[in-house]
Amino acid sequence: MQSKEHWERAYSTKAVDAVSWYQQHADHSLRLIEATGVSHTSSIIDVGGGASTLVDDLLAKSYQNITVLDLSAAALHSAKERLGARAGSVTWLESDITRTELPLHAYDVWHDRAVFHFLTAPEERHAYVQTVLRSVKPGGHVIVATFAEDGPLQCSGLPVMRYSATQLHAEFGEAFTLISHEREAHHTPFGTTQQFTYCSCRKSAS
Repeated sequence: MQSKEHWERAYSTKAVDAVSWYQQHADHSLRLIEATGVSHTSSIIDVGGGASTLVDDLLAKSYQNITVLDLSAAALHSAKERLGARAGSVTWLESDITRTELPLHAYDVWHDRAVFHFLTAPEERHAYVQTVLRSVKPGGHVIVATFAEDGPLQCSGLPVMRYSATQLHAEFGEAFTLISHEREAHHTPFGTTQQFTYCSCRKSAS
Protein backbone atom coordinates (compact mmCIF):
# COMPACT_ATOMS: atom_id res chain seq x y z
CA MET A 1 0.00 0.00 0.00
CA GLN A 2 1.27 3.47 -0.82
CA SER A 3 2.44 5.46 2.17
CA LYS A 4 0.23 7.60 4.32
CA GLU A 5 2.79 10.38 3.90
CA HIS A 6 2.25 10.37 0.14
CA TRP A 7 -1.47 10.99 0.48
CA GLU A 8 -1.15 13.52 3.28
CA ARG A 9 1.21 15.48 1.02
CA ALA A 10 -1.12 15.14 -1.98
CA TYR A 11 -4.11 16.54 -0.09
CA SER A 12 -2.11 19.16 1.80
CA THR A 13 -0.38 20.68 -1.24
CA LYS A 14 -3.13 20.60 -3.87
CA ALA A 15 -6.63 22.01 -3.97
CA VAL A 16 -9.34 19.35 -3.69
CA ASP A 17 -10.58 20.16 -7.21
CA ALA A 18 -7.05 20.15 -8.68
CA VAL A 19 -6.42 16.40 -8.47
CA SER A 20 -7.09 14.02 -11.35
CA TRP A 21 -9.74 11.98 -9.51
CA TYR A 22 -11.90 14.98 -8.58
CA GLN A 23 -15.60 14.81 -9.44
CA GLN A 24 -18.01 17.65 -8.78
CA HIS A 25 -20.65 14.96 -8.33
CA ALA A 26 -20.07 11.21 -8.12
CA ASP A 27 -22.99 10.48 -10.43
CA HIS A 28 -22.04 6.91 -11.38
CA SER A 29 -21.45 5.91 -7.78
CA LEU A 30 -24.63 7.52 -6.51
CA ARG A 31 -26.73 5.87 -9.21
CA LEU A 32 -25.27 2.43 -8.45
CA ILE A 33 -25.86 2.87 -4.72
CA GLU A 34 -29.46 3.90 -5.35
CA ALA A 35 -29.88 0.92 -7.68
CA THR A 36 -29.19 -1.47 -4.81
CA GLY A 37 -32.56 -0.49 -3.35
CA VAL A 38 -31.25 -0.22 0.21
CA SER A 39 -33.18 1.98 2.60
CA HIS A 40 -32.10 5.44 3.69
CA THR A 41 -31.22 4.01 7.12
CA SER A 42 -28.95 1.29 5.69
CA SER A 43 -25.25 1.41 6.56
CA ILE A 44 -23.00 2.64 3.72
CA ILE A 45 -19.19 2.85 3.81
CA ASP A 46 -17.21 4.87 1.26
CA VAL A 47 -13.69 3.43 1.27
CA GLY A 48 -11.07 5.94 0.22
CA GLY A 49 -13.83 8.55 0.29
CA GLY A 50 -11.45 11.24 1.55
CA ALA A 51 -12.46 14.57 0.09
CA SER A 52 -14.96 13.03 -2.36
CA THR A 53 -18.33 14.73 -2.76
CA LEU A 54 -20.17 11.40 -2.70
CA VAL A 55 -20.95 11.91 0.99
CA ASP A 56 -22.57 15.27 0.16
CA ASP A 57 -24.75 13.65 -2.47
CA LEU A 58 -25.73 10.78 -0.17
CA LEU A 59 -26.74 13.20 2.57
CA ALA A 60 -28.72 15.23 0.04
CA LYS A 61 -30.57 12.02 -0.88
CA SER A 62 -31.43 11.50 2.83
CA TYR A 63 -29.12 8.55 3.52
CA GLN A 64 -28.54 8.62 7.26
CA ASN A 65 -25.91 6.01 8.16
CA ILE A 66 -22.72 6.88 6.26
CA THR A 67 -19.10 6.06 7.07
CA VAL A 68 -16.18 7.60 5.16
CA LEU A 69 -12.81 5.88 5.48
CA ASP A 70 -9.53 7.26 4.18
CA LEU A 71 -5.81 6.95 4.80
CA SER A 72 -5.37 10.73 4.75
CA ALA A 73 -6.37 12.95 7.67
CA ALA A 74 -6.01 15.97 5.38
CA ALA A 75 -8.54 14.54 2.91
CA LEU A 76 -11.05 13.82 5.66
CA HIS A 77 -10.53 17.29 7.10
CA SER A 78 -11.36 18.84 3.72
CA ALA A 79 -14.62 16.91 3.54
CA LYS A 80 -15.58 17.83 7.10
CA GLU A 81 -14.91 21.52 6.47
CA ARG A 82 -16.97 21.44 3.30
CA LEU A 83 -19.93 19.77 5.03
CA GLY A 84 -19.86 22.03 8.08
CA ALA A 85 -22.50 21.06 10.63
CA ARG A 86 -23.61 18.11 8.47
CA ALA A 87 -20.24 16.43 9.12
CA GLY A 88 -21.49 15.51 12.57
CA SER A 89 -23.94 13.04 11.08
CA VAL A 90 -21.15 11.07 9.33
CA THR A 91 -18.73 8.53 10.84
CA TRP A 92 -15.13 9.34 9.84
CA LEU A 93 -12.37 6.71 9.93
CA GLU A 94 -8.70 7.52 9.31
CA SER A 95 -7.26 4.13 8.44
CA ASP A 96 -5.43 1.92 5.92
CA ILE A 97 -8.05 -0.40 4.49
CA THR A 98 -5.51 -3.22 4.08
CA ARG A 99 -4.68 -3.13 7.79
CA THR A 100 -7.82 -2.04 9.59
CA GLU A 101 -10.34 -4.33 11.28
CA LEU A 102 -13.86 -3.12 10.64
CA PRO A 103 -16.85 -4.41 12.63
CA LEU A 104 -18.35 -7.77 11.66
CA HIS A 105 -21.28 -7.55 9.22
CA ALA A 106 -21.57 -3.80 9.71
CA TYR A 107 -22.34 -2.52 6.21
CA ASP A 108 -25.17 -2.94 3.73
CA VAL A 109 -23.20 -1.18 0.97
CA TRP A 110 -19.45 -1.02 0.42
CA HIS A 111 -18.31 1.60 -2.09
CA ASP A 112 -14.79 2.19 -3.39
CA ARG A 113 -13.86 4.43 -6.30
CA ALA A 114 -10.13 4.33 -7.04
CA VAL A 115 -8.59 2.64 -4.00
CA PHE A 116 -8.46 -0.99 -5.13
CA HIS A 117 -6.42 -0.22 -8.25
CA PHE A 118 -3.57 1.09 -6.07
CA LEU A 119 -3.19 -2.35 -4.46
CA THR A 120 -0.43 -3.74 -6.67
CA ALA A 121 0.69 -6.55 -4.33
CA PRO A 122 -1.40 -9.75 -4.13
CA GLU A 123 -1.26 -9.76 -0.33
CA GLU A 124 -2.76 -6.25 -0.24
CA ARG A 125 -5.65 -7.29 -2.45
CA HIS A 126 -6.20 -10.42 -0.38
CA ALA A 127 -6.32 -8.37 2.84
CA TYR A 128 -8.80 -5.95 1.23
CA VAL A 129 -11.14 -8.73 0.06
CA GLN A 130 -10.98 -10.41 3.48
CA THR A 131 -12.05 -7.13 5.06
CA VAL A 132 -14.97 -6.89 2.63
CA LEU A 133 -15.99 -10.46 3.45
CA ARG A 134 -15.90 -9.74 7.17
CA SER A 135 -17.54 -6.32 7.31
CA VAL A 136 -20.26 -6.47 4.63
CA LYS A 137 -23.52 -8.03 5.73
CA PRO A 138 -24.63 -11.31 4.14
CA GLY A 139 -26.54 -10.29 1.01
CA GLY A 140 -24.92 -6.86 1.10
CA HIS A 141 -23.72 -4.86 -1.89
CA VAL A 142 -20.15 -4.14 -3.02
CA ILE A 143 -19.49 -1.41 -5.60
CA VAL A 144 -15.88 -1.02 -6.74
CA ALA A 145 -14.47 1.22 -9.48
CA THR A 146 -10.93 0.96 -10.83
CA PHE A 147 -9.04 2.07 -13.89
CA ALA A 148 -10.18 0.04 -16.89
CA GLU A 149 -7.82 -2.14 -18.90
CA ASP A 150 -7.21 0.84 -21.21
CA GLY A 151 -6.95 3.31 -18.33
CA PRO A 152 -3.83 5.06 -16.99
CA LEU A 153 -0.76 3.14 -15.89
CA GLN A 154 -0.12 5.53 -13.01
CA CYS A 155 -2.02 7.90 -10.77
CA SER A 156 -0.58 10.51 -8.42
CA GLY A 157 2.86 9.27 -9.45
CA LEU A 158 2.11 5.73 -8.27
CA PRO A 159 1.71 2.50 -10.28
CA VAL A 160 -1.79 1.04 -10.51
CA MET A 161 -3.54 -2.13 -11.62
CA ARG A 162 -6.05 -2.01 -14.47
CA TYR A 163 -9.12 -4.24 -14.77
CA SER A 164 -11.86 -5.36 -17.07
CA ALA A 165 -15.14 -6.17 -15.32
CA THR A 166 -14.35 -9.89 -15.53
CA GLN A 167 -10.89 -9.41 -14.04
CA LEU A 168 -12.16 -7.17 -11.25
CA HIS A 169 -14.93 -9.57 -10.28
CA ALA A 170 -12.43 -12.45 -10.28
CA GLU A 171 -10.37 -10.67 -7.61
CA PHE A 172 -13.33 -10.95 -5.24
CA GLY A 173 -14.26 -14.53 -6.02
CA GLU A 174 -17.28 -16.79 -5.86
CA ALA A 175 -18.64 -15.25 -2.66
CA PHE A 176 -19.71 -12.25 -4.76
CA THR A 177 -22.25 -12.32 -7.59
CA LEU A 178 -21.69 -9.75 -10.31
CA ILE A 179 -24.94 -7.81 -10.67
CA SER A 180 -23.87 -5.18 -13.19
CA HIS A 181 -20.82 -3.50 -14.66
CA GLU A 182 -20.16 -0.43 -16.74
CA ARG A 183 -17.45 1.88 -17.95
CA GLU A 184 -16.98 5.57 -17.27
CA ALA A 185 -14.92 8.07 -19.22
CA HIS A 186 -13.81 10.34 -16.39
CA HIS A 187 -12.83 13.84 -17.50
CA THR A 188 -10.11 15.19 -15.23
CA PRO A 189 -9.69 18.85 -14.24
CA PHE A 190 -6.71 18.89 -16.62
CA GLY A 191 -8.75 18.11 -19.73
CA THR A 192 -7.65 14.48 -20.02
CA THR A 193 -9.88 11.41 -20.00
CA GLN A 194 -9.47 8.32 -17.83
CA GLN A 195 -11.35 5.10 -18.46
CA PHE A 196 -12.88 3.43 -15.38
CA THR A 197 -14.50 0.04 -14.81
CA TYR A 198 -17.37 -0.15 -12.29
CA CYS A 199 -18.57 -3.46 -10.86
CA SER A 200 -21.61 -3.85 -8.63
CA CYS A 201 -21.70 -7.18 -6.79
CA ARG A 202 -23.78 -8.84 -4.12
CA LYS A 203 -22.20 -10.82 -1.32
CA SER A 204 -23.53 -14.31 -0.74
CA ALA A 205 -26.29 -14.45 1.86
CA SER A 206 -24.77 -17.57 3.43
